[in-house]
Amino acid sequence: MNVEAAEQSPAYTDLSVPLKAVTYLVLVIGAVVMVMPFAWMASTACKPPAELSTLPIRWIPQNPSCIENLQQLYETSPNFSRYMLNSAVLTIGRTLGQLVTCSLAAYGFARYSFPGRNVIFALCLGLLMVPFQAILIPEYLLLRQFGWLNSFTALIVPGTFSAFAMFLLRQAFLQIPLELEESAMIDGANPLQILRHITLPLSGPALAAFAVITVQAAWNDFLFPLVAANTPDTRVVTIGISLLQGERNTPWNLLMIGSFLATVPMLALFVMLQRYFIEGVAMSGIKG
Repeated sequence: MNVEAAEQSPAYTDLSVPLKAVTYLVLVIGAVVMVMPFAWMASTACKPPAELSTLPIRWIPQNPSCIENLQQLYETSPNFSRYMLNSAVLTIGRTLGQLVTCSLAAYGFARYSFPGRNVIFALCLGLLMVPFQAILIPEYLLLRQFGWLNSFTALIVPGTFSAFAMFLLRQAFLQIPLELEESAMIDGANPLQILRHITLPLSGPALAAFAVITVQAAWNDFLFPLVAANTPDTRVVTIGISLLQGERNTPWNLLMIGSFLATVPMLALFVMLQRYFIEGVAMSGIKG
């Protein structure tokens, strides 16, 4: 029993005390470096204009003006709530679209053998090596021909497939025992029913990782919405924040409080799903 416990113990328990101290020190420094920009953003969001350029730098505002800055943000950008809503619609639409298309494609690549499967899969993964800027103009021309410009269709439809999401879900589906699906097939379930009721529910960590990655990418998208749909009715929050910058003067407190409001949903999502996100990313490299 002790031998089994020793075999299952994490490797870091065997490290010496000085090496453990160095490890924790590196982790603490990394955590501080990662958290510092968010702390500075929150600090600046609550500073009055007079404290934005004071020296020495103050992390805690002397005269907090969070409410005043929030009110001024909505006076400067009255449609900011609409921009947040548009980003939410874009994010939900892309996430649901990728869940349907990528799960179907991933299940086909994971469970079915057909001529050219490996070649087609390699071509799909090859999309990851193509810079988005290289296909931006062709996508814009297609959207213009379809008459979709300045609409939510233009924002959502081109983003309803992701090669990375397909790869992530395929790797997760490969970890599920084939016997479970064969038993369901014997009971009369068709492939879509198997995917919906067995494969997807058993792929929770991968789906959480998929959700975090897809939602974060869609919420933070700037370049494509700027080109495809930049009217006041379809403008997303990333573009709305950029419009706060002026030619000669930028109200950094308003810019930061807008960024803070746009960051909170992503932080909350990651905090809720971080355990599943790490498990899903780790799972994606287990089996090819």
